[in-house]
Amino acid sequence: MLYGDVPLVETATMARMLDALTDDVAVVVLGFRPDDAAAFGRVIADDAGRIARMVEYKDADAAERAVRLCNSGLMAVRARDLWPLLARVGNANAAGEYYLVDIATLAAADGAGARVIETSATEVAGVNSRAELAAVEASWQAARRATAMADGVTLIDPATVWFAFDTVLGRDVTIEPNVFFGPGVTIGDGATIRAFSHIEGAVVGTEAEIGPFARLRPGADIGEAARIGNFVEIKKARLGRGAKANHLSYLGDAEIGDGANIGAGTITCNYDGFLKYRTTVGAGAFIGSNSALVAPVTIGAGAIVGAGSVVTKDVAVDALALARAVQSEKPGWAARFRSAMAVRKQQAKDQA
Repeated sequence: MLYGDVPLVETATMARMLDALTDDVAVVVLGFRPDDAAAFGRVIADDAGRIARMVEYKDADAAERAVRLCNSGLMAVRARDLWPLLARVGNANAAGEYYLVDIATLAAADGAGARVIETSATEVAGVNSRAELAAVEASWQAARRATAMADGVTLIDPATVWFAFDTVLGRDVTIEPNVFFGPGVTIGDGATIRAFSHIEGAVVGTEAEIGPFARLRPGADIGEAARIGNFVEIKKARLGRGAKANHLSYLGDAEIGDGANIGAGTITCNYDGFLKYRTTVGAGAFIGSNSALVAPVTIGAGAIVGAGSVVTKDVAVDALALARAVQSEKPGWAARFRSAMAVRKQQAKDQA
């Protein structure tokens, strides 16, 4: 029996409770010893953990209130024992309530056996308000950071890094300040996550470098030694080994080949308002700055796309693609324009 507002109970603790549910034990209670026992129910047990009785604070006498072993409310009991015990629970107590934990006292009185095992107060901390939720989260984050560093991860400023419950970190990973990990992230050995990056649902390969100010969204798959720079957003896209997107780009629904270079300001136009389409960039291709790749489109291996291009058709292997207006020039036009506008401005002042 677990509580929905007690989120930090470990699988190992539940396994210990089940292991303690031996043939001569009908009920196992999870106890803890808080710094301030306050109004918690008390567990009256001997040194071997055999429970004599459970007592709520309101019903406890002075000696019982002096006991520091408290009841978390979490229990393990076999179904065949549970229902008969529940049928006997009454409400003859100070609050006039039906206490679930009375099944432990009843089992002990029957000689069926009740036992307490202990855990830390942190593990059974309850959440009854947003403030308590924040406090429990902070406690969990502190423990997770300590575990990460013990496992070989460098956290430059630990207090500013936030992990999800399932974050997987390789050895010799370096994480700079103000990095947030959402669910579903795996970081490979030797990777560097630079400051102010947000990563969720993504895989980052060994020796890759992310950020600063990068955003990896679900489906991002960053290959070995690849580089995602500042203000780059990746969604449902794979970058091959050594590929680079160093500045100010959006790559969504894309396959970027090994060693490809994505210039600053490049975007994949993957959505037409109704459906998503994929962009493929071959190995070693070079995409010039401020290019728009209108999906579905394929850029061949080794191809070059000139800066400022809007690419709507496939580009062949090793080809050069230019998709922009032809530049024209009018000699002396700028000087004549400035002179004319200066005269117009002065006339406006004179009329005023």
